[in-house]
Amino acid sequence: MLLFDVGNSRCKWAYVVGDKVAHRGAVGNIDWSAMMNELAALPMSSRVLASNVAGDKISQRLRDVYPSAHFVTAQTEQCGVKNLYDTPSQLGSDRWAALIAAWHKTQRACLVVNCGTATTIDALSAQGEFIGGVILPGMTLMQQSLLQGTAQLVEIAGSVQNFPHNTADAIQSGLLRATVGAIEHQYKLLARDEVAICVLSGGAALHIKSYLNMPVQLEESLVLDGLQIIGESHAW
Repeated sequence: MLLFDVGNSRCKWAYVVGDKVAHRGAVGNIDWSAMMNELAALPMSSRVLASNVAGDKISQRLRDVYPSAHFVTAQTEQCGVKNLYDTPSQLGSDRWAALIAAWHKTQRACLVVNCGTATTIDALSAQGEFIGGVILPGMTLMQQSLLQGTAQLVEIAGSVQNFPHNTADAIQSGLLRATVGAIEHQYKLLARDEVAICVLSGGAALHIKSYLNMPVQLEESLVLDGLQIIGESHAW
């Protein structure tokens, strides 16, 4: 199988032989040439699955190369996960694949957090039900919004401090506290009724993990893992 996780800014991919990932990589969405050159050297895949949240133009680029590519969409129920969204198909394919991966890895109540361009914080019950979630800007997007909307701020690297004494540290600390606060709030809501764990993935996951006061399981590529599970199940 060939799997694609196309996010808002980057495309991650994995080439699976049997049940093992033999090759993987990631590129920015504006330049796929290196990825396509690398993929062209691999044997043809019998199945191509993709999660794409970057729009129709990206979907068409993939279809031009892989006409039989299957684009995963959220279902009412799939691979052991039940979708309780008001309109199940409106749940993002990346969130859906990550939920499926988290459920198969934990088989327990968990908060599924993906820290990318956006930060998504989704809750799974102990019965494998997606009971809802929240979306907020990722740390980089929050910083860009602040810099673009505030005349006197400039982009200077800062560090996280309890009580910052300069603007750069104040911004970095605020971004981190906002993200961690949202995760911890949702975890407390879930943990009131469930013995839960936080499954954390995405580019900022390692940085955020050390500030979370809860059981955390760090995963490198939840969306690709979920796509692999869906592909192996033939439930599509």
